[in-house]
Amino acid sequence: MKKYLLSIFAVILPLLTYAQDDEKGLDQKIDEAFQPVADGFFDAIFFPVYQSDTITIPFVLVLLVGSALFFTIYFGFPNVRFFGKAINVVRGKYDDIDHATSDSMYGDPTPGGDAIETIRDESKEGEVSHFQALATAVSGTVGNGNIAGVALAIALGGPGATFWMIICGLLGMSTKFVECTLGVQYRDVDEDGTVYGGPMYYISKGLKSKGFKTLGKVAAAIFAVFCIGGSFGGGNAAQSNQATIVIKELFNWESSAAGAIVGVVLAILVGIIIIGGIKRIAQVTEKVVPFMAVMYVAACLYIIFSNFSLIDDAIGLIVNEAFNPTAFGVGSIIGVLLVGFQRAAFSNEAGAGSASIAHSAVKTKYSASEGLVALLEPFIDTVLICTMTALVIVIFNFGGFFEYGGDGSGVVFIDGQPFEGAGITSKAFAQYIPYSNIFLTIAVVLFAVSTMISWSYYGLQSWKFLFGRGKTADLVYKVLFLLFVVIGAAASMGSIWKFSDAMIFAMIFPNMIGLFFLFPVVRKQLTRYLDAIKANKSK
Repeated sequence: MKKYLLSIFAVILPLLTYAQDDEKGLDQKIDEAFQPVADGFFDAIFFPVYQSDTITIPFVLVLLVGSALFFTIYFGFPNVRFFGKAINVVRGKYDDIDHATSDSMYGDPTPGGDAIETIRDESKEGEVSHFQALATAVSGTVGNGNIAGVALAIALGGPGATFWMIICGLLGMSTKFVECTLGVQYRDVDEDGTVYGGPMYYISKGLKSKGFKTLGKVAAAIFAVFCIGGSFGGGNAAQSNQATIVIKELFNWESSAAGAIVGVVLAILVGIIIIGGIKRIAQVTEKVVPFMAVMYVAACLYIIFSNFSLIDDAIGLIVNEAFNPTAFGVGSIIGVLLVGFQRAAFSNEAGAGSASIAHSAVKTKYSASEGLVALLEPFIDTVLICTMTALVIVIFNFGGFFEYGGDGSGVVFIDGQPFEGAGITSKAFAQYIPYSNIFLTIAVVLFAVSTMISWSYYGLQSWKFLFGRGKTADLVYKVLFLLFVVIGAAASMGSIWKFSDAMIFAMIFPNMIGLFFLFPVVRKQLTRYLDAIKANKSK
């Protein structure tokens, strides 16, 4: 443990060094210290398979979208066929199927020991309900990517980026189904009932059952490292960063030190919640997530239907710009597609495997039941909430407030003032809803806190996988996590988003190894669950 702590301090030390420079703001000091780390990770993860003067296509995006398309076709469009069934699982229609029974073996026995395809009596295993698992996982994805990320996508790629975000979200539903089914299938359950699951476990255990033990161990460890990085970055610092921006704007705080103060308050709030583990997190998210989602969507719908005559124009512009982009800087249809796919992938995280960690804790006997629940996530996150945000911004900009594409940095100028991320969405809301700055500040903070508490669980599970399940290891992780809440609040946005993108997209590489080795297991488990539903109906 000591050598890992030394490594951590080696990363943090430059931040402390820069803090001694009184001529620069705290946010600038942190950004400059963090920039080399962010640039290094970003360049390594987003290496291109094609590059021209106007277009760069990173391999990770091809892998992500190609895999989602493959799973969609292989499983016969589960995002469409099983959408209604997924809703029924969440509302408890099939709960009676999960009563204690003794099932016979399904499939071939795994060489060397247990039959992985055998479903034991897991009806009493797990820590949360289907709805709680969904709420926890949704809270990890429905975050400021839906407010800041959508605004960034439109600022960079124009309205057409929205169309490709929706397409990526629909395809991502199939990937979520696969990875979350595997998360439950290969989870560990301690004697005290504590559940440990996610890609770390289905990669290591699943590949071992296929005869690739070493590959499984290495890929699982790599995933865990990236997941910890993602929990510090996109699941934490980026969320804290956006929450701090809107709070400072609401109270007109310009001091960079104010960001650090906000970060400390957020860290205390998050710390109180995450001490209780997944059960406490689930109890919070099952209340906060529905409330914040309904509140935010209702506000968006109010703005959209207040401008009813512009809805057709907005939708038409989104579709037209998807295939004939005019936004300065995106270059072509490929350029706007890439912007849309990248922001959607960051928003719903389908393919990254993170959500399967939360879904693994569900109380169920059939792993495919939770896979069906999970496919609702990208729909809620990207197809529903991101689209609402996009329509509000596009309708707002019919007034010609800013130029799509801008200078390519994501910063736009409205009335001569620079805006980025959540600031763009805030300006759009302010045009139609009185005191919307208060409303949006509350929404952003709720989105941020809910995302941070979910990602703290993801990161902690990965930390336990690497360093063991002791209390000391847990404490070290939680202290570091809360430290990054403060760092994110005090830093400027550029390096934080870059690091966040890189860490979360990096998780895709080891996760896809597990998905492509094990997707036949998912088909077997889906067949088993659907057969159980049919048998139950015939009684």
